[in-house]
Amino acid sequence: MRAAFPTLLCHFVRDRRGNIAVIFALACVPLITVVGCAVDYSRATQIRSKLQAAADAASVGSIAKASPAFAAAGTMTSDGSIAVGVTDAQNIFNANVANLTGYTPGTVTPTVVKSGSTVTSTVTFSATVNTMFLGVIGKTSLALTGTSTSTATMPLYVDFYLLLDNSPSMGVAATPADITNMQARTGGCAFACHDTTKAAGTSNYDIAKANGITTRIDVVRQASANLMDTARNTQTYTNQFRMAIYDFGGASATIGLRNLFSLSSSLTSAKTAAGGIDLMAVAGQNDAYTADKDTPFTTIFPAINNEIASPGPGTSASPLKYLFLVSDGVADETNSGKTMCSVSSAAYPLYTPTNRCQSPINPALCKTLKDRGIKIAVLYTTYQPPTDSWYSTWIAPFNAGTWGPSPNSKIAQNMQACASPGLYFEVSPTQGISDAMNALFKKAVADARISG
Repeated sequence: MRAAFPTLLCHFVRDRRGNIAVIFALACVPLITVVGCAVDYSRATQIRSKLQAAADAASVGSIAKASPAFAAAGTMTSDGSIAVGVTDAQNIFNANVANLTGYTPGTVTPTVVKSGSTVTSTVTFSATVNTMFLGVIGKTSLALTGTSTSTATMPLYVDFYLLLDNSPSMGVAATPADITNMQARTGGCAFACHDTTKAAGTSNYDIAKANGITTRIDVVRQASANLMDTARNTQTYTNQFRMAIYDFGGASATIGLRNLFSLSSSLTSAKTAAGGIDLMAVAGQNDAYTADKDTPFTTIFPAINNEIASPGPGTSASPLKYLFLVSDGVADETNSGKTMCSVSSAAYPLYTPTNRCQSPINPALCKTLKDRGIKIAVLYTTYQPPTDSWYSTWIAPFNAGTWGPSPNSKIAQNMQACASPGLYFEVSPTQGISDAMNALFKKAVADARISG
């Protein structure tokens, strides 16, 4: 045994097979450290993702349409912080991390601010995660931070001024069936003229009422009332839309712009006022007050222009302004030099005995308002041609002798020129004035959002 020991020692010294074990043992130290670091970082990343998700939920939720901050922003007349939104964002964040463990909370800083028509919510957070393996290299914790920002655009505030043509031509029977019925009861007249010189119950207006004949003004009345329901159901804030209602006067004796309902956010009251819309009363044919010239656009438009304050950017303190014109588009007034009959022609004949001009609306009247930034939405209730010689002589030339929407009708062309781009509807009563008015309102609201 003593003799074999030197031989065994030499073999051991020359043997290299044990190096693998030594090298593996030495390599395990950094390898385990790297794997441990990856575990620490992975755990920290998962926690940060959950904290970030909580911050995202807080920033979005605190300015959602149904949030307290969004409601509060609607009542603010100036820019600034929204305290109730800050509290809401903090509560939403806390609720989302209530069951989250494995970290030490730091700070959570929400800010919710209104600037113009934009509400911005920003939530920043910080936290720390204690490490298990990184401590080997002296790093006992990892710092976590994050930010989430969300914005919401507030609905724009809009003032609507309804200008409703209630002149005698709006007393025409509303549908072909109504026209036939009306003519049969009046000896051929399709107009339910509200003639106060006739005995009670004998005027065409009374005949239409007594026999359930619907006239154009009846349809406009109901459509205007329905519009208030649409506005109330569309608005986000209770005072987002304000309404004012005007017509051309209650009677020829007092013809001119008449305020039926002053600008107000009470849409319920506006609906009640709309129920009072009615046809203008006249004092017989060749009326002593107006000589039958009862649609004076050249005086009505300057008057409504004076009623409408300068439009703003759409905030609660400075709303946008929209004029809502509902008319059959035919002026009937004294030739003033500003009418389409300024120079009598075959297209626009002037009835010279009384200097009477019947013509399509002059688009220049609308341009004055549009130049101020007021949008004009036009609902053209297509002019219904009666079968009489007066229409054939004085109206047909510029209406191209057609019924219904027509590219050849100067009335339709001028009414469309009066409207702001995209805010023109032409409709006959049988197509539904109420539906058209509601559609035009929604289009105006959409236009306000795009423009704003």
